[in-house]
Amino acid sequence: MRYISTRGSAPALDFADAMLTGLARDGGLYVPETWPRFSPQEIAALAGLDYAEVAYRVTRPFIGEALESGTYRALVEQTYAVFTHGAVAPLVELAPNHWLMELFHGPTLAFKDYAMQLLGNLFNHVLRARGRRVTIIGATSGDTGSAAIAACRGREAMDIFILFPKGRVSDVQRRQMTTVDDANVHAIAIDGTFDDCQALLKDMFNDHGFRDEVAMSGVNSINWARILGQIVYYFVAAAALGAWDRKIAFAVPTGNFGNIYAGYAARKMGLPISHLVLATNANDILSNLLATGTMRRGAVHASLSPSMDIQVASNFERYLFDLLGGDGARVAQTMAAYQDTGELTLSADALSAARDVFTGFRLDDAGTLEEIARRYDAAGALLDPHSAIGVAAGAAKRFEPSVPMVSLATAHPAKFPDAVEQATGIRPPLPAHLADLMERTERFDVLANDLAAVQGFVRDRLAERQVA
Repeated sequence: MRYISTRGSAPALDFADAMLTGLARDGGLYVPETWPRFSPQEIAALAGLDYAEVAYRVTRPFIGEALESGTYRALVEQTYAVFTHGAVAPLVELAPNHWLMELFHGPTLAFKDYAMQLLGNLFNHVLRARGRRVTIIGATSGDTGSAAIAACRGREAMDIFILFPKGRVSDVQRRQMTTVDDANVHAIAIDGTFDDCQALLKDMFNDHGFRDEVAMSGVNSINWARILGQIVYYFVAAAALGAWDRKIAFAVPTGNFGNIYAGYAARKMGLPISHLVLATNANDILSNLLATGTMRRGAVHASLSPSMDIQVASNFERYLFDLLGGDGARVAQTMAAYQDTGELTLSADALSAARDVFTGFRLDDAGTLEEIARRYDAAGALLDPHSAIGVAAGAAKRFEPSVPMVSLATAHPAKFPDAVEQATGIRPPLPAHLADLMERTERFDVLANDLAAVQGFVRDRLAERQVA
């Protein structure tokens, strides 16, 4: 299995090298050169297996010869042994044939754990085998950072720097990053938005001198291994609901397009997904694209669902690569024009192809609070704001009642207690392992939205670590 860049001019790599590289050196994102296909019989055979076994079978074809099968199986089993629910990603029926998939039973209570824990174990194994160290730099709108830190803390082969937008994440999200005291963890509050953090990250990747100097790698969903780990739960849901020879649909709270792209990848692999509901908050650049055919970058609006407060969805480039027939040169030209103008317009054929797979949905803060209250009043279910948007989207876009609709619950309600309490009067408590989170000492730095300042900070901290 080899991986190629969406922009066509970076060298093809095997799985391990694509993982360690993160962003391709031509600025593109790595995608598989070929896609494995699962038959209905192979999907049916996943029913009743534990989560780790499904994860191994679904992802093994993407690893190729980069890891020996027994080694990879052990890493996968190690990954999901730390999750707190026996089913790892349980399904709960909200209404007839409308299901909620709880993706918040990992160490940091968010769906990012399902791929990030796997990525951390893979990174650690490959780096130790090669006798290498890396500097991981990531950007987060809230959940990626804490999940990455939880996966990488204390690892001898890596330092991790996480950029997050100052004042634009929840208190729980921030403290999950800033109260970790391992010496290899560095949390940085950037005076700007998540898009600013993501732009800084890409600029550092594209500064090849700096990138090589610090041995930089990434854990954001620009890293293919992140997408790989997220594909699994789509197969888990389909197998559990008997959807190997009949259709199934998913509603996905969407910001950076990574989670819903994993659903699209599962569809390419043979999962009979009728449609994917792309659910956004007021930052509706992606749902608006499906409505109008134009992706138009605008200002980021702060919301009750901060992990979705994004206007530049990096993973859309992977889907664009398919829409443009795998033509890397055209992708590079299109993305350069988008960078310059802030607009990207799909052709009529491309828009039609996108609408065959994706359905847009938008819900503002008022609607989000109403949905949280409605679900609590109806069944006593507490939803965080992101999950509430996914549930509302699933209910609104159920085109065929006979087709199971699965809404992804992407975070535990206790990560966003203010919004939940505002809607329901109930303040959800944190699980026992995080019960004292609000009393822990914070440790982080605040930096301007300035590339040189961030690069200088990384250099200084690495130098301090070497002296220590």
